[in-house]
Amino acid sequence: MTASHTPAPAAKGRGRPGIYLMSPSGRVTAPERIEQAQAHLKELGFRTALDRTALAEYQRFAGTDTQRIAAFRRALRHKGEIVMATRGGYGMTRLLPHLDWRALADSGKRFVGHSDFTAFQLALLAQTGAVSWAGPMASFDFGGKRLNQLTVDLFMDAMRDELELLSFETDDADPVDARGVLWGGNLALVCALVGTPWLPRVRGILFLEDVNESAYRVERMLIHLLHSGILATQKAIVLGRFTEMPKSSLDAGYDMHSVIAWLRHQVRTPIITGLPFGHVSLKATLPVGARVGIATEPGMAHLVFHEH
Repeated sequence: MTASHTPAPAAKGRGRPGIYLMSPSGRVTAPERIEQAQAHLKELGFRTALDRTALAEYQRFAGTDTQRIAAFRRALRHKGEIVMATRGGYGMTRLLPHLDWRALADSGKRFVGHSDFTAFQLALLAQTGAVSWAGPMASFDFGGKRLNQLTVDLFMDAMRDELELLSFETDDADPVDARGVLWGGNLALVCALVGTPWLPRVRGILFLEDVNESAYRVERMLIHLLHSGILATQKAIVLGRFTEMPKSSLDAGYDMHSVIAWLRHQVRTPIITGLPFGHVSLKATLPVGARVGIATEPGMAHLVFHEH
């Protein structure tokens, strides 16, 4: 999988902002990776601050619900312009009714994460229309010995409003040239929010990814979105990486390609594969809630963030 990006002209005199690290979902199982992430981010020129309960443990969570809600309030008070989740896991949906969405939107902070953090991003969009960023997290993306340089470049360009175009290879894309609001994220979390006030009503460009889900489970979740009327109303469906998919002897050749082929017979919405996003090392940073363009040509797809 390859991708390239075109930065927009850089704004003169703009420094790199601070990053506030917090754990809104699952407990951090490898604290040393957070320490390594802070070291890497420092090398990249960022100032970091770790929330005081980021390493807390309560059952499978990074602290109690009350502690994790309080972490959001501390993030708002901190001077760092970027708020990054340390990791995903499970737990964000428990907090949704208890967050001050208007305060979060009005803060002007850039909230970054993926996986379970999808619930926060979609709720923020549904409740306020504010943009957040589906992108890297401290433990997985910055906590290893080596960083994926393109992931770093895409993150830094996005945070500085310098990302103009993301082009990526695709071996399975329908023709499309459309504009719309970019939204989505982790497929399981999108499905979990259907029928709730936390799912935005968007007729735009839906991007999806997931991890550790069998092909039939991915299809079942897509059917849920299909029967909910969501897929048919989109300008495009952009599929990222579906990784660590358990296989069964019952599959008999049934795989993700089969899922996509079946889905194409159910919707007229263009489907594009190959988006560099998901539980993978090469990860784009995508503005959830922003209006973007999507276009394809043979073997390539292009997401346009800033048009001239």
